[in-house]
Amino acid sequence: MKPSEEQIKEIVSWREDLVKQIDKHTQAIEILQNRLQVLDSMLKESSFTKASSLGTSQKPSEEKPIAGKKSIPITSGNEGKVIANAFVSPEQVEIILENDMKINPDIPPFKSFFLDRIIGEMKRKDVADADNGKIQKNSIIDYVINKNGSDIREIIIKNYKEKERVNEIINTAGWSLTRMLENIKK
Repeated sequence: MKPSEEQIKEIVSWREDLVKQIDKHTQAIEILQNRLQVLDSMLKESSFTKASSLGTSQKPSEEKPIAGKKSIPITSGNEGKVIANAFVSPEQVEIILENDMKINPDIPPFKSFFLDRIIGEMKRKDVADADNGKIQKNSIIDYVINKNGSDIREIIIKNYKEKERVNEIINTAGWSLTRMLENIKK
């Protein structure tokens, strides 16, 4: 018995839904993996001092924080190569790309995912909170993209307010930059 045209349309619809769900979960897994990398690097930075190094002079850290800001390396998911560093202060998160990174902001998924979906959703929440009087309008999250020619040099996110947002910003920036690098190679 051959399926009817209506049944075929329904099967195609199911297939499209499954593809969307797989894509959504794949993105979620990659974001979780990036979060894990960030947490691992934070744990590595704050790990216990080895007993063998007690009583000896410590080498200064190779990380150079900018004016007291904490530096968090952002690595590409596939290679583990540092592609940027995030510098976190109470006022803002600065994501500064490595000098050899040549990434144009027009490459997907930077605008559609990182700016519109992640930062945009935070901004929509802040605007609603400002409209309800919970926060002041000048404390709404915002961003600035500084370029070197046509390539992204740094991404500055101001007024992030919550520590959870910092983690999400850094993780999704890493995921987005990794995808952008993959799209350049295609």
